[in-house]
Amino acid sequence: MTVTKDTFGHLKGNVKIFDIDAIVNAPSSDPNEITHIVKSNIDSIFTWDYSRQREGLKKIYEKAKSSQWDGATALDWSTSVDIEKSVAEDYINFGTSRDMSVYSGSPVESWGQAEWLEFGVQSRRWMISQFIHGEQAALMCSAKISMTCPWYDGKLYASTQVMDEARHTEVFSRYANEKLGGVLPFNWHIQSLVDDTISDSRWDMTYLGMQIMVEGLGLASMAYMRELTAEPLLKNLLRNVMSDEARHISFGVLTLREVYSEMTDVEIMERQEFAFEATLKLGERMLQQEVYEKMGVSTKEIAAYLLNDPAQAWIRRMLAAKIVPNVSKLGLLDRNDKWLRRRYEEMGIIEFETLGESEEEFVEFIHKF
Repeated sequence: MTVTKDTFGHLKGNVKIFDIDAIVNAPSSDPNEITHIVKSNIDSIFTWDYSRQREGLKKIYEKAKSSQWDGATALDWSTSVDIEKSVAEDYINFGTSRDMSVYSGSPVESWGQAEWLEFGVQSRRWMISQFIHGEQAALMCSAKISMTCPWYDGKLYASTQVMDEARHTEVFSRYANEKLGGVLPFNWHIQSLVDDTISDSRWDMTYLGMQIMVEGLGLASMAYMRELTAEPLLKNLLRNVMSDEARHISFGVLTLREVYSEMTDVEIMERQEFAFEATLKLGERMLQQEVYEKMGVSTKEIAAYLLNDPAQAWIRRMLAAKIVPNVSKLGLLDRNDKWLRRRYEEMGIIEFETLGESEEEFVEFIHKF
C-alpha cells in the first residue's frame, strides 16, 4: 500500500520538546467565533466487496449496535450541581496537584483561596469544553472515515461511531450549559491538531490523529476526572462516554495495525513524526491557557512556571497514558531505528507503554502519585 503525501513536511525538524516559544507565541482562540472552516480534499471511496473479512472489526461493530444509549434518559438531569461546592470538595479529597513553591514571583503567587476556587471552577468548565469540542471533531472524523475507508467493515463501524460522537457532544454540551454556565473556546493546540487531521486526504491519517491520539487523550482525561470528582451526574456521564471511547480506540488499533504492517519505512517515518507532534500538542503544550487568560494572567507570564512545576508536569505526562500503549501496538515506536521510542523517552512518557488497559490499572497508577 502506497499512500505517501508530504502534508506534514513543515513539521520535520521544527518540533521541539519543552519549546516555550511555541507555547507563548501560539495564537489565541477567538471566544466570539461561531463557525470554524477546515478545507479537506478527500476521495470518497465506494467498495463493491460486501464480505465481512475482518473478525475484529465485525466484533466491535456488533458490540456498538447493542451498546447504544440515550443521553436524554440514561442520565439523571434533575441532579442539582453546585459547581463551587463540588470543586472545593474535590480539592479536599484529592489535593490541588500544584507545588506552590515553584510560583514564587509569578502572577499567581498572591492568589488566595477565593482565586484558586474560581480557577478550579473555570478549569472544570474548560475541561468539559475541550471534551465537547473534541467530541464534535470526532463526529466529523468518523463521518470522514465512513467515506474514505476502502473496507466495508470499516465503513460499518465508523457509522456507529458517528452516532456515538453525536451523543457525546450532546451530553457534554448539555452539562456545560445547564450545570456550568456555558462553554469555553477550543484550546488552540488541540484545534490545530484536529485541523491537520481533518484536512489530510489520507484515510489512515484521520484514524491516527483522531482514533489514537485525540481519543487517547480524551479517555485518559475522562478517567482522571472521573476519579477526581465526587459529583454524581458527571461521574455517570463520564462512565457512559468512556465505555464508547474504549471501543473507538480499538477500531483505530485494529485497522492501523494491518495498514502499517504493509507500509515502507519512509511512509512510517511520516506517521511517527506526526504522532510525536500530536503528543506534544496534547500534553506539554496544553497548559489551560484559556483559563489563565480568563483569570487575567497571560500565557507569557505563567508558561515557564507551569512547565517547571513537577506536579503539573506529571498531570500533562499522564495524559499520554492511553496514547503510548496504542502507538506501541501499531508498531510505530520501534520502526526506523526506534525513532519514536527515543522521542517518547526524552518526553518521559515511555513508561506508559506497558500500562494495562483497564480503568482499575489506570486509577492505581494515578494514586501512586
